Amino acid sequence: MRPAHLTLAVLVAAVWGVNFTVIEIGLDHFPPLLFSALRFLVAAVPAVFLVGRPKVAWKWIVGVGLALGVAKFGLLFVGMDAGMPAGLSSLVLQIQAVFTALIACAVLGERPSRIRALGMLIALGGIGVAAVDEGASGPLGAFALVVAAAACWGVSNVLTRRAAPPDAVNFMVWVSTVPILPLLGLSLLLEGPSADYEALRGLDWAGAGTVVYVAWIPTVFGFGAWGWLLRRHPASTVAPFSLLVPVFGMSAAALFLGESVSPLRWCAAALLVGGVALTSVTGGRREAVHPMDAPAPERAAVRS
Repeated sequence: MRPAHLTLAVLVAAVWGVNFTVIEIGLDHFPPLLFSALRFLVAAVPAVFLVGRPKVAWKWIVGVGLALGVAKFGLLFVGMDAGMPAGLSSLVLQIQAVFTALIACAVLGERPSRIRALGMLIALGGIGVAAVDEGASGPLGAFALVVAAAACWGVSNVLTRRAAPPDAVNFMVWVSTVPILPLLGLSLLLEGPSADYEALRGLDWAGAGTVVYVAWIPTVFGFGAWGWLLRRHPASTVAPFSLLVPVFGMSAAALFLGESVSPLRWCAAALLVGGVALTSVTGGRREAVHPMDAPAPERAAVRS
């Protein structure tokens, strides 16, 4: 890769990693489901009027919107609001590579190789170590919610593969229109109109900034730049850079939020990242990784 392209790949990983710290800050300003709804509202408007009509069938847009937007981000935001640390969240979400491979095996009949199966076992071992570490210092319920969010991300990855969107930004913008009303409805039902009203009434520049960041920087810039790189380099060259996401995520959380990283958590990180790296190994024909499958570089991505 050229130095400029190498820098761009690292920058995208950094943007995705720092995103978890920004989410943590935003949760100080909004109830989690309302925050997630606002994230998709800002991502969709006004971009939906600029990207043109959807380039895939609506069933895929709705399916991915519900799995990725409502389920994955809803569970992630609620889990982090319930006490799951930002750095650990950035790490645990990488298990979505394993869920994607398992779901693809069940639904698409894709049988993992022995190396990929070994990688899944190692990654699951990393999740176990992380659970032990979190159980000693934090709520296991919040940990379970983020693991569930990773499973929902795996579902959305498989749906995205079936959709095979030719334009990642167009697809992501239209997907962002789907979760807005369901998340707002869930927020009113579970968090209450008064909590939502107070959050919006007290909106300040810091709160607005977190919404704009999580809506535009990781989504429009991140996915757009990732897709641009994949059009110019083999997936096997680009995808490994996504393994830097938890590195930036844990580092940003330690730097800006003061989160400590225990030796047990470093062990979990080594197992999980190493397992995900093995899970990304493909045999035979080369496959391209669609940016909607980022940040984990799994085989279950769509062909470009």
